[in-house]
Amino acid sequence: MAKKWGQIVRNWVTKNMELPHDVMMDLPRITMVGQIHIYIENHRGLLTFSDKEIRLLLKQGQLLVKGKAFVIKTILPEEILLEGKIDQVIYINE
Repeated sequence: MAKKWGQIVRNWVTKNMELPHDVMMDLPRITMVGQIHIYIENHRGLLTFSDKEIRLLLKQGQLLVKGKAFVIKTILPEEILLEGKIDQVIYINE
């Protein structure tokens, strides 16, 4: 019940104070430049990585990025910069 109440309060504050949703609701911020790189902020950790896919843990679910020739250029506790050819970005709600 407390989690639901907290979510309602965050939604109200975000809407009425015109704050960005990603800041108040722990949502990921994803910035892509064409198909060549993707910058993901506010993730909860790296689950898997290969040259063809990367899977990140989010507060709610996971993010799967598929493509080719992936290289992690920068990795920080809540941010990652990935370069390569990006074919798909998929949210997994589990």
